[in-house]
Amino acid sequence: MALADFLANLEQLAEQAESAFSSAGSAEALEQARVEFLGAKAGQLRKVQQGLGQVDKADKPAAGKRFNEVKRLVEAAFAASQQRLAHSPVESQPALDVTVPGVPWRIGHLHPITQTIRRMQDIMGRLGFTAVEGPEIEDDWHNFEALNIPLEHPARDPLENFYLGVAGATSASPLLLRSQTSTVQIRVMEDCVASTAPGEDPPPVRVISLGRVYRPDTADATHYPMFHQIEGLLVDRGVTMAHLKSVLRLFCQSYFAATGEGQGEQVHVRFRPSFFPFTEPSVEVDMNWTNAAGQSSWMEMGGAGMVDPAVLRAVGYDPEQVTGFAFGLGVERICMRQHGITDIRALYQNDVRFLEQF
Repeated sequence: MALADFLANLEQLAEQAESAFSSAGSAEALEQARVEFLGAKAGQLRKVQQGLGQVDKADKPAAGKRFNEVKRLVEAAFAASQQRLAHSPVESQPALDVTVPGVPWRIGHLHPITQTIRRMQDIMGRLGFTAVEGPEIEDDWHNFEALNIPLEHPARDPLENFYLGVAGATSASPLLLRSQTSTVQIRVMEDCVASTAPGEDPPPVRVISLGRVYRPDTADATHYPMFHQIEGLLVDRGVTMAHLKSVLRLFCQSYFAATGEGQGEQVHVRFRPSFFPFTEPSVEVDMNWTNAAGQSSWMEMGGAGMVDPAVLRAVGYDPEQVTGFAFGLGVERICMRQHGITDIRALYQNDVRFLEQF
């Protein structure tokens, strides 16, 4: 190869490299140009260097000298472009347009059980009931004794409860996770009696309690070892079963009419004779309503009845002077019926795809 041809190739390469480096508008484009011209294996400069072996022996010193000069020029052009891009604003990032609406934050919402509880509290509050709370870890007195549940009753079996082995608990006074929210009734009536001055009658009680209860049930479509109850209690002079049925009917009508699942005249309540140690007489409460699809059926919602005189007497009320009613309804049952949920376990699996529907 003649020296003139070799030098011409070098000059052409230098011009192309400088042009490519100076026109690169981003780090990615500059890197592509570097690989094209300065690549160690397939770069243009490398290919020209291989042509040195074809130059006449007498011309090789001059050809080599000029090759090294061009190589330094190309490397300097690349370094200059690197500096230019490092100190220039990022062109690929668009300017901020403050007139464009922002992207809303994705926020969560209340769990369907919490929605049900709050709606229940609101309705019962309008019926004059005050919401109260109590501890979930209870003693034997409040969970059984004061509720007229004797020691030999099957409900006190260790296989039917979550007893706790904690410091301070003894076999004579065990602690357990409460199996019913009726324990709150006992605490409320005890507090009312304790705050009453000697010689005066304890005040009437009109409360509801909503909270978690625990029973060692095997989890299936209709049972879960933890669930929620709404417990209502009314103690006053002249309270009858008619008052109980009226309150439950008003509650049912208000709840399902407000949720669009039924109309007031389509909601019914019926009582079936039953037995609970803390109420006498005792009944099972069934509710029937027509949903938006026009379907209706009876569904067991919980238990109710007149407060047993033994319970009133245990907390300090005189059963000769006052009477009362109590009811306990399953929150999950109402929530499941309202939304058409067929498996209670879905409420506790924290599946976002399920929860987003509410």
